[in-house]
Amino acid sequence: MALPLFGERRPRQFLLTPSRESEPAFSPDGRWIAYRSDESGRLEIYVTPYPGPGGRWQISTQGGTEAVWARDGRELFYRSGDKMMSVAVDAGREFRAGTPRLLFEGRYHDTYDVAPDGQRFLMIAESERDLGETRLQVVLGWFGDLRRRVPSGKS
Repeated sequence: MALPLFGERRPRQFLLTPSRESEPAFSPDGRWIAYRSDESGRLEIYVTPYPGPGGRWQISTQGGTEAVWARDGRELFYRSGDKMMSVAVDAGREFRAGTPRLLFEGRYHDTYDVAPDGQRFLMIAESERDLGETRLQVVLGWFGDLRRRVPSGKS
């Protein structure tokens, strides 16, 4: 389903297939959507025009999840198991995708983001400790603590 933010704000059906589609990601110009589908029998990344109609292109070749567009729209990142993959794309008038290439491998939690330059990733590494309790520590008022530890005028 898609819900327009302007005009007639009524949900409308976007994809209607017997497959399970999820994890939509709009291209920076809003003309394309990358998404995950089990259409082939395993989870793969596909791209289709928005708001349609149009074709559909399979991007991943050995499984794929969690697609993220580069800020300039010329590259699409996705995960394939423990592998971080990249595909060069031309999302102009007609869509074209290159061959997926491996960027790096590692065990990371599911959510990630890509820096605007497309050269760095924000990811949370998994560890054997992750199997147990998860703790998150929030520090409030740290500017005051910083001022006490580093008086003004000193670097």
